[in-house]
Amino acid sequence: MHFGYFGLMGYRERGTPPHQVFQEHVEQVRHADRLGFEVAWFAEHHFSNYCICPSPLVMAAHCAGVTERIKLGTAVIVAPLYEPARVLAEIGMVDSLANGRLVLGVGSGYQPYEFDRFGADLAFARPMLEEFLDMLDLAFKGETFTYDGQHYQLPSTHISARPVDGIREIWVAGDNEFGHRLCARRGLVPMFTGRWAGPEYQTEMRERIATSYIAEGKDPETMPLGVQRFMCVTESREEALAYTDNARHQMRLASALRRRAEVMDGAMMNEIPVPGEITLEEMADNLLVGDVETIAERMCNEIRASRASHMMFHFQVGASPQAKALETMEKLMSDIKPLVEKELGPLENLGSPIPDARAVAAAE
Repeated sequence: MHFGYFGLMGYRERGTPPHQVFQEHVEQVRHADRLGFEVAWFAEHHFSNYCICPSPLVMAAHCAGVTERIKLGTAVIVAPLYEPARVLAEIGMVDSLANGRLVLGVGSGYQPYEFDRFGADLAFARPMLEEFLDMLDLAFKGETFTYDGQHYQLPSTHISARPVDGIREIWVAGDNEFGHRLCARRGLVPMFTGRWAGPEYQTEMRERIATSYIAEGKDPETMPLGVQRFMCVTESREEALAYTDNARHQMRLASALRRRAEVMDGAMMNEIPVPGEITLEEMADNLLVGDVETIAERMCNEIRASRASHMMFHFQVGASPQAKALETMEKLMSDIKPLVEKELGPLENLGSPIPDARAVAAAE
């Protein structure tokens, strides 16, 4: 099991300069590299302050030049919004620039607001994702490939920008049976967000994904799993609630976009409470927020529940301060991780290994 950094790159205060958002997250990635995080993940969203990163591949390419060791992950490329031949070439180029450090996360997307503005139909997003994965399997196996699917067709094509040694890791985001069975069938890594819930939700999600593995004839005991969580080391209940309020802001925007309930005020999304939303205090009690001992105890409970192979963390959300994000990253690695390993044993002994996508593709 490993720890990762996750950057959504949104903002809460009107007038926040985009260059400031990007610069702060680049500094967080450099910090994660120095501290020994395994992967830095970059989101993709469009047309609102929820997330201003339109291309996780561009972010990964930039960060490849300012980091040394950390892997650089897309979380995720929304495949149905791309012309496949172009994004395949960009994947190859970014992995080459990163000297083989690219981790490829893909998804079908979930926001009608985005799909409408790209002239894409969300109804076809899932089969389009599967066809994109077909082409990804073929693109770097040989010198050329052809494809004739329902949604995409390519004549004999050579992708000239190629990864260093194939794409080693492929992850799929989502909380639906289609994505889970896709992961089981193809040997990919499922990942999901823990939202504002606690370990019980992660147990439920693991069981749901395990059901899909069983349906595909796979052993759920060996499935890898990525879980996304909020984290902030705080010194008071007031500070914990302030961070949680920023996390709630982000989750409210995501929920509105998922439900086609977004209300825009120019460049800004209005914050709308989610139906059935729990209280801010309950959220703070569920999230990895508090002093290092509290976070370590909660993390141990979550690792037992999810049996995750990888946990990725939002350190800066909404209008939470950059300095607090950097401090929390340091304390995770210097203080919290040792407490977790004292309770559960070495992280490398936890979770299931991440499959090598190259070996899976070769076996097929």
